[in-house]
Amino acid sequence: MAGRFTPRTPSRRPVPAPRAAGRTRTWAPAEGPLDLALTLGPLRRGPADPTYRTTPDGAVWRTSRTPAGPATLRVTAANDTAHAEAWGEGAEWMLDQLPALLGELDDPGAFAPRHRLVAEAHRRRPGLRLGRTGLVLESLIPSVLEQKVTTTEAYRAWRLLVRKYGEPAPGAPDGMYVMPDARTWALIPSWEWHRAGVDSKRSDTVMRAVRVARRMEEAAAMDPEKAAERLQVIPGIGPWTAAETLQRAIGAADLVTVGDLHLPGIIGHALAGNRNADDAEMLALLEPYAGQRHRAARLILLSGRTPERRAPRMEPRDIAPL
Repeated sequence: MAGRFTPRTPSRRPVPAPRAAGRTRTWAPAEGPLDLALTLGPLRRGPADPTYRTTPDGAVWRTSRTPAGPATLRVTAANDTAHAEAWGEGAEWMLDQLPALLGELDDPGAFAPRHRLVAEAHRRRPGLRLGRTGLVLESLIPSVLEQKVTTTEAYRAWRLLVRKYGEPAPGAPDGMYVMPDARTWALIPSWEWHRAGVDSKRSDTVMRAVRVARRMEEAAAMDPEKAAERLQVIPGIGPWTAAETLQRAIGAADLVTVGDLHLPGIIGHALAGNRNADDAEMLALLEPYAGQRHRAARLILLSGRTPERRAPRMEPRDIAPL
């Protein structure tokens, strides 16, 4: 005899608890438009960065380990006014830092285009501002991971390490994390760096930096030249890494990324038709923008005027099986 059929009760997904309201702040630049994507975009380390996210409503979410503790910031912009909400122990710190993050200390009016291509890029992107996070390690560590490897490799390493050793971000959407603190970075075992595809040269550099984290963070209050000197005291941190870090941490408008595999050729091609330019020629071409050379370089990159690729893209290496 057939058994009696008992219909299954459809399972229901638990409804997530509503997000608690955070602290809020509104800010608008004294003059000129504000473009969140252009201003905050350089802080994103790849499309799956667990510390940075954009959502369909136009909001930018980012997490930080502030001096006051972990925090999450959500920013939207309407009519050139930023509306921010923050959660976590470092929420107040993040909101205090909001104007600097969005370029209050930047001076876009000091920039004078000297080339037609740069002038057109400048005209098309009036909302570009060079913000500053005020935090060094959160830009230094991913910059070290990006040394002499493909961005795919570096982004993967950052994503894996932050998800494994960081902590879920307060008030943030699922999947967002706050990066580990200095002590946690220092305790990551060698095999975990290896699994993330990070060779010993880069992991050793990170280890040396986090062991003097306080001294590294002091660079956020220095002028760019002194700050670069401070960072380069650490073996394994050179001009390239220092520039990439300080462009984000202190909004260094004149600090050019030298030692880059592609940038000199892009600048040379855009301004002089020479795709084979080296660092010396790049710096000579950018000399008319002294004081604003990093801004000029960003505008050139945003112009899309890049030379055609002549060699195959470098393949990512997988060191995990080694």
